[in-house]
Amino acid sequence: MAQNQRDELVFVPLGGVGEIGMNMAAYGFGPERSRKWIVVDCGVSFGGPDLPGIELIMANPEFLEENADDVLALILTHSHEDHYGAVLDLWPVFDKPVYATPFTAAMLAAKRAGDGIVENVDITIMQPGKPFTVGPFTIEAINVAHSIPESNSLLITTPVGRALHTGDWKLDPTPVLNAPTDVARFQAIGADTSLPLALICDSTNALKDGESPSEADVGANLAALIAEAPNRVAVTTFASNVGRVVSIVRAAHQAGRQVVMSGRSLHRIMGIAKELGMLEGLPQVHDQDAYKSIPRNKCVLVCTGSQGEARAAIARIARGDHPVIDLNAGDRMIFSSWAIPGNEREVIDIQNLLIDKGVEVITQNDALVHVTGHPRRDELRKLYSWVKPQVLVPVHGEAMHLDAHAKLGRQEGIPDVCEARNGDLVRLFPEPMAYPAEVRTGELYLDGLVLCTPEESGVKGRRRLSFGGMIVVSLCVNSSGHVVAGPDLVVEGLPETEDESVVELVEQTVAGVIKSMPPKRRSDTEVLNSALFKAIRGEVNAFWGRKPNVSVFVHRV
Repeated sequence: MAQNQRDELVFVPLGGVGEIGMNMAAYGFGPERSRKWIVVDCGVSFGGPDLPGIELIMANPEFLEENADDVLALILTHSHEDHYGAVLDLWPVFDKPVYATPFTAAMLAAKRAGDGIVENVDITIMQPGKPFTVGPFTIEAINVAHSIPESNSLLITTPVGRALHTGDWKLDPTPVLNAPTDVARFQAIGADTSLPLALICDSTNALKDGESPSEADVGANLAALIAEAPNRVAVTTFASNVGRVVSIVRAAHQAGRQVVMSGRSLHRIMGIAKELGMLEGLPQVHDQDAYKSIPRNKCVLVCTGSQGEARAAIARIARGDHPVIDLNAGDRMIFSSWAIPGNEREVIDIQNLLIDKGVEVITQNDALVHVTGHPRRDELRKLYSWVKPQVLVPVHGEAMHLDAHAKLGRQEGIPDVCEARNGDLVRLFPEPMAYPAEVRTGELYLDGLVLCTPEESGVKGRRRLSFGGMIVVSLCVNSSGHVVAGPDLVVEGLPETEDESVVELVEQTVAGVIKSMPPKRRSDTEVLNSALFKAIRGEVNAFWGRKPNVSVFVHRV
C-alpha cells in the first residue's frame, strides 16, 4: 500500500509545546488525506505587560477549522485554565461533543454562568477506568494526582498503536482529597504488548531531580504554622487547589480556629466540590462578613490573589482598601503558591506592602507551604519503567524543559524520542517521524469582548502609545490658505516641567510652521499636514529625547 494510503496515528500540538500554558493538541488517525481527529484540551495563557489590554491568549484553531468535518470531539484532562479555559470561546463553533469528568463539567457550567456566556457546549461525562469510543479512537481516562480534583491521563488506542497523553500529573502517595495516581493501570499498560505505545508527557519539572513532595507534607507544615501563630493567619493559594484548601480548613480546626473565606473564585470552586460530595465531614467555613466577629487569635483567612491580581482579596487587603478584611502588625500571611512566570513582580509588590504593615510573610522560600503538581525526573523515570514506551514526545513546557525531558528519555533507553513544537506533525505509528512546521498555528487574543489575531488586536499601537505618548493637532484652512479654525491640541502621556510645557512647545511649533509657509502652500492640506507632522516630532524629540506619536488633521473648508 502506498504510504499516503496507509493508516497512521499522528500527533499535532497546537499550543503548549514550547511554552507554558495554552495547551491544545490534536490526534489524527487514518490515511494522510482522510484522517479523523480528536482534540485534547483547549486552554489559555494570560496576557502580560507586553500585551497591554489583552486578558487571555489561546491557540488559533485554524487547522481544526479547515478539517472541521473530520474533528470528532474534544476531551479535557482537567479543569485548570491552561487546559480548559478556552473551551467556551473556541469550541461552540465546532458543535462537537466535549468529554469531561463531573468536576470539570461543573467548572465549565460555573464559568459560563459567572461570565454570562451565551454559547454552550455539549458535555458528555467520562469516568476513569471506563473506556469510550469516538470514531476510530478508544479513549480511557486514568486517574492521576495533580493540584485540582479529577485530573486524568488519557490512553488513546487505535488499530496501529496507542498514545498515553499524561496531561498534568505527579506521583503523590498521600494526596489530599483525591485518589493517588493509578500506578497499577500504568503498569498494566506497559505489560500489554499487543500494540506499541507512545508517551506524550508533561515536561514542566524535567529540569528538577528527585520526586515532588507530597500534598500531605504541605498540609502538615501549614498545620504547624497555623497552630503556633499568636494572631491571625491568612493563607492565599490557587483557588482550584481544593485539596490545599481542605488542608487549611482541617489545620485551622485542629488549632481551634475558625475559617473565613474571601474571593469569588474560591467560593465558586469550593461550592462545586461540596455539591459533588467531595467535602463530607469538613468543618464549617464562614463568609468574609464573619471576619470581624472572630477573635484575632482564633481566625484563619483563606483568600484569593496568589498571583498578584489587582482586584483579588489579598491585593485589596495589602493596599488597605478591602471593605471588610484587614491585616495588622503581628499577623501571619502564608503564600501557599508559586508565582507563575510573568506574575513575580505583582506578587512581590503585595508581599512588600504586607511587610511594611508589620505582617509576617511566609513563602515557599521559608517553609514547605507549596508543592508542584508536576513530575520531577525520578517520577518520569518511574513512569517510563511502568508503561515501557516505544516513542516519547515531551510536551507542556518551554524549550529548556522539552530539551531536558528529551535527553532524559534517551538516557533511559526509549527507542524513539521525537522533539516537537507547536505546529509540528509527529507520526507516532507506524515508523515514528517528526515533520516540522507542518500545520499552521498561532495565537488568538481575547481583547475585552473581541477575539482577534495579534495583527487585528491593535497591541502594537498601544505599545507605541505607552512609550511615546500622543499629540493630536487639528485645524481648518480655506482655499486661500488662511487658518479659519484651530489649531486645537490634545497632548497625552508626555512630561511637563516647571520650566517648559509640551503644550506651549507644540503651539509655538504649529504657529511657526503656519507663519513660514506662504498661503498658497498652506491651502494644500497634504503639504501642510506633512510639514506640521515633521516639525512637531522634531521639536518634541529635541526637548524630550523621544519621538512622540503625532496625528495631524488638516481640514479644507
